Amino acid sequence: MHFAPDTEDVLEFNVALVNTGAGASRSGGDELSTRAELTALLDSFAFSGRFDRDDAELASVQGVRAELRRIWTLERDLLAAEVNRMLADSVSSPRLVRHDALDWHLHATSDDAPLADRIRVESALALVDVIRTDETSRLRACAAEDCDGVFVDLSRNGSKRFCSVRCGNRVNMIAFRERRADVD
Repeated sequence: MHFAPDTEDVLEFNVALVNTGAGASRSGGDELSTRAELTALLDSFAFSGRFDRDDAELASVQGVRAELRRIWTLERDLLAAEVNRMLADSVSSPRLVRHDALDWHLHATSDDAPLADRIRVESALALVDVIRTDETSRLRACAAEDCDGVFVDLSRNGSKRFCSVRCGNRVNMIAFRERRADVD
């Protein structure tokens, strides 16, 4: 499945953001608990616009993270209702922009809007594309029982089950050991 490049970028950012949470992160702990961790995440996705770099901004982004985690695997009609709520709750003025090494893409709010608002609106618009193409089944939770991670399955056949190779390998190793124990 292929969405517009900026939609894929936002969905991948959403996955990275949600997967900083405890139970979803590589460390198992909250990997978005400091302003420095937030800055590193934003820098890795070339986020532009206003950054306050204070505790209030960090808390707001953590709130968006929780909201995205909550709605990520909702069925299509429920997700559409949540996306409509997100859009109604925010001030948006979508426009095409080109900056840094990025070609034309959509920015949904002014550059001076609070970071959490920009994330919410851009996330909502990316989810609009997912809903309109009837591809909400591509938004998934990791199949590993001990992982709270999420992912967007952009593969051609849509058969991805795990948020990372690490989770897939761990689950496969457990299954292998169980099969081997049954033989012995």
